Amino acid sequence: MSTTSAGQKITGHAKASSAGGATAATIKGIAGSESNFARRVEGSSLESKTLGLKNECLKSRSPYVRSHANNPVHWQLWSPETLALAKREDRMLFVSIGYAACHWCHVMEEESFENEDVAKILNDNFISIKVDREERPDVDRIYMNFVQATTGSGGWPLNVFLTPDLEPIFGGTYWPGPNAVASAHLGFLEVLEKIVQIWKEQKQRCLASAKDTIRQLKEFADEGLKGTSGEPSDGLEIDLLEDSYQYFLKRFDSTFGGFGLAPKFPTPVNLAFLLRLGTFPATVEDVVGDMECEHAKFMAMATLKNMAKGGIHDHIGHGFARYSVTADWSLPHFEKMLYDQAQLLGVYLDAYLATKDEEMLAVVYDIADYMCRDALKHPQGGFYSSEDADSLPSRADTEKREGAFYVWTRKEFDSILGEQDAAIAARYWGVQSDGNVDPENDPHDDFMNQNVLAVSACPDQLATQFGMSEQHIKNIITTARQKLLSHRNRERPRPGLDDKIIVAWNGLAIASLARAGAALEDINPERSKEMIRDAEQAVEFIRKNLYDERTHELKRVWREGPGETPGFADDYAYLIMGLLNLYEATFEVKYLRWADILQQKQISLFWDSQSGGFFSTPSTSTDLILRLKDGLDSQEPSTNGTSTTNLYRLATIISSPPPSFPSFLTYATQTCDAFSPEILQHPFLFCSLLPAIVASNLGMRSVVLAGDPEDPELKKQRSRLRGKLLTNTTIVQVDTKKVKSGDEDVKWLLGRNEVLGEVLNRVERKGKGIVQICEGNRCLDVWDMRDIDAAIEELG
Repeated sequence: MSTTSAGQKITGHAKASSAGGATAATIKGIAGSESNFARRVEGSSLESKTLGLKNECLKSRSPYVRSHANNPVHWQLWSPETLALAKREDRMLFVSIGYAACHWCHVMEEESFENEDVAKILNDNFISIKVDREERPDVDRIYMNFVQATTGSGGWPLNVFLTPDLEPIFGGTYWPGPNAVASAHLGFLEVLEKIVQIWKEQKQRCLASAKDTIRQLKEFADEGLKGTSGEPSDGLEIDLLEDSYQYFLKRFDSTFGGFGLAPKFPTPVNLAFLLRLGTFPATVEDVVGDMECEHAKFMAMATLKNMAKGGIHDHIGHGFARYSVTADWSLPHFEKMLYDQAQLLGVYLDAYLATKDEEMLAVVYDIADYMCRDALKHPQGGFYSSEDADSLPSRADTEKREGAFYVWTRKEFDSILGEQDAAIAARYWGVQSDGNVDPENDPHDDFMNQNVLAVSACPDQLATQFGMSEQHIKNIITTARQKLLSHRNRERPRPGLDDKIIVAWNGLAIASLARAGAALEDINPERSKEMIRDAEQAVEFIRKNLYDERTHELKRVWREGPGETPGFADDYAYLIMGLLNLYEATFEVKYLRWADILQQKQISLFWDSQSGGFFSTPSTSTDLILRLKDGLDSQEPSTNGTSTTNLYRLATIISSPPPSFPSFLTYATQTCDAFSPEILQHPFLFCSLLPAIVASNLGMRSVVLAGDPEDPELKKQRSRLRGKLLTNTTIVQVDTKKVKSGDEDVKWLLGRNEVLGEVLNRVERKGKGIVQICEGNRCLDVWDMRDIDAAIEELG
């Protein structure tokens, strides 16, 4: 359930809620309470023209949309033809938006969309459209903003009623169906009945209300449109980082980690900000405070450790669930999303680099295993989107249950592990005879007598309790995990896989795998190579299947072939970030060149030439009522935050802009300025933009390694650099052997960054490789690590 407040992004699901201004008030005011629905709709009050439509879900490639193909509802696709039909017939649209792994989406389908009474009223009175939010985030965001603006919260499934001109009349999330568990909320049949009645009897009022709603929605969703109109802003100072820290400090849960009350979301972008607060130049630490930077790291580490031990973490397999229903991370909603795994891999890597805590490194391996070995990797490269929350408890069952793949009874432990080992494993993972899920958190009785595994005792405690050595306890737990995993894979059907390959989410995965591969170069060379290989294969898959070499444009989704939806701004932003990280992991200039091309294309398609910043959609979109910008962070870092960092990195590595383009630095600065009014008011909502604010004040740092990459001393310095948590710092390597051989990629790089030519001249004069650290126009030659640390500190 989502409890986001107005002005913040949606981060989860929502149970019952509804919205719609004057129309909503009308519906609530005249909704019937106990009378039989079928009797109420008899007669002429709900008469309508039958359009003769059929369910079109199988025409979609989306697993989520296709899963509704057997519904009696005549679902249509969001397409020019469907939208034109609504206008031609002057028919209201009912648009239902969700995604394959969403538990409450499945609940509403079972309760309502498989119900014949619901289907009849939808088919007779609406054109019903089913939308996969992951495929069309632009459509989702517009109407989620509507629901959020009018209720203060939102989530999925998202259900909205629109005029033929796509203007929202009424909306909400989950509404109970005819056979739902008793609920105090307005039921979906009642909502449908009254919407039809109001449209028939008060149509002009509905239309007027919708027009007014659009006006208000433009005001609500105007982030990035109130900036300085391309003029420099002088209001974004480093003390905004301290303001953000203070916000998280006030909301920190000192008992369980995380921030605020249940439900709790990992929000990796916020944790990354806290971990990295002390890694900026010394000026930032002077403003925020030494103790504050340390406490920021403590809050992030406490959160990450509690998550790793909690039920949100799959202790038998690998990976993390979407979010926790409870404050102590013990009960998740069990869907596993690629974008969560990718970001958590990155932030656990940050935690390891910042602390050298082996527990954090173990989680890095765990998440990488889930992404690359368990379920999400396409055989030819690229990563699938998600695994479902619901699955069949056993191969003999016919009814899916939430979390069935992951939960256990104490009897299963005894049967699979044997009495003694079961007692130890049950104590370790908090398994109880009557289950460990509070009935208040189990409205559909999915978890009766079931246990969600979470680490509740340490091996040393168990050693004392059971009179064994600590190592023996660890061996028992390891063996128990293996036996339980074998049983789970053998006896339980795996949750449904959404095998869409989304460019944006793959960009996040590429970025984290590349960074992890680089950081593990000396610690675990084999895993390092595997992670970089997996990242490179994903890049190759996208370039081959979702990129047009002629137009330089991306498609967003691949499933059994490329989809029709063009790439959005986030697809470009996250993929560019991934390519930049992969360049720094391999120093293959081809990745840098592609990032440069994609950055130019992102600017040409999405740049706001009036206010600065990037719109989410291109100006050519014809099926949207609003063109929005993404500045706030949510379950993913904001597109504009990521883009700004990309621009600063590119401006540092390839300082000369492409022909007919202003400097990338100019675009970066104007993007920050575009969101300055919102950042000044709520900086903690813009954590992905905060590093760019530091860069705008203090500049970016660049470490240049020039010489023979196989030189032992140069390799040692490169490895030491990769073992540090560096922020706002790029790493460039210039291979003198490739320079001499006339390598085309290296020639391109030297042509775009004149400083590198000067560095090579110094290498030639000295007759050996050098390490140079630069900030702006100021550079220092250094060699051993103490000098590097001192230079970074001095340049700060």
